[in-house]
Amino acid sequence: MTPTSTRTELEESILTCCKSLFLTSAIPELIKQDGTPKQIEYLAVALQKEITCRDENKRARLVKRARFPIYKTFEGYEYRCVKLPPALCKEELESVSFIKEKNNLVLYGPVGIGKTHMAIAIVVNACMKGYKVRFYTVTELVLKLERLRNDLNGLDLLILDEWGYVPVDRDGSQLLFRVISDSYESKSLLLTTNLEFSKWGGIFTDDQMAATMIDRLVHHGHLILFEGNSYRMEHALMKQTARQPGAGAESKDSTLNAKRSGSF
Repeated sequence: MTPTSTRTELEESILTCCKSLFLTSAIPELIKQDGTPKQIEYLAVALQKEITCRDENKRARLVKRARFPIYKTFEGYEYRCVKLPPALCKEELESVSFIKEKNNLVLYGPVGIGKTHMAIAIVVNACMKGYKVRFYTVTELVLKLERLRNDLNGLDLLILDEWGYVPVDRDGSQLLFRVISDSYESKSLLLTTNLEFSKWGGIFTDDQMAATMIDRLVHHGHLILFEGNSYRMEHALMKQTARQPGAGAESKDSTLNAKRSGSF
C-alpha cells in the first residue's frame, strides 16, 4: 500500500484483509458503497496494521511453545565445520524449505561443534514462517512421551536433540520408534547426534528396530556432517586461564615471602 494507491486498490486491500481476519464481506461492501476516500484509506491502513500485529503475536507464541533451551539464530553462525549434502544448500537450510516437503535432517558430528545451535536457529526461522515446532532432548521426550503423543501429532517440525547420547531401554526405544513411524511423511524431524548409524542398534537395544528407524529417516532426509574441534573446548575459560603465565601456581619467591610474613 502506497500513498498513491487508487480507490480500487484500497478496496481490494480491505477485502483481502477482511478475509485474512475472518471478517464478513459486509465491511468491504459497505465501504465500497458509502465510504469517502479518507475513510477507505484509514480503514485499509488500520486493517493492515491489525494483520501485522496478529502475525507478530503468532510468531511470538510459536517461539514460546517451541520450548528450546536458549534463543539462537543464524546471525554470525560459522559454517566452517559444517558439510552440507549436495541436495541441500545453505539458503534452503536457513529458509527451512525442507519442512514444506516433509523432509528430515540428521545433524551428525562430535559434541560442542554447533549442532544444537543450528537446530535452534532452524526452529526460530520455522516459527517466523508460522510453522508449529517443538524442541526436546531425547531423554526428556522418552520420559514424557505417553502424555505428549497427541501434542506431537499437529506439529510441522519436531526437534530431537542429543539422539543416542544416553542409552534407552526397550520401552523407551519402542516409544521413539512410534514417534519416527508417526512422523513419516507427515512432519519433518530434525535429529542431532554424535552416533553413526551403524551403532544405533546398540543404543536402542534392537538392531532391526534401529534399521527401520534409519530407513524412514533417510528416505526423505538430508545428512549434515559436522567436523572439527569443540567450540566450547576451544573457548573454555579454564583453557584460557591455564595459558596465563604463572596461573595455578605461586613462585618460590612469593611462597618464601608469605612464610616470612606469617601467612602460613
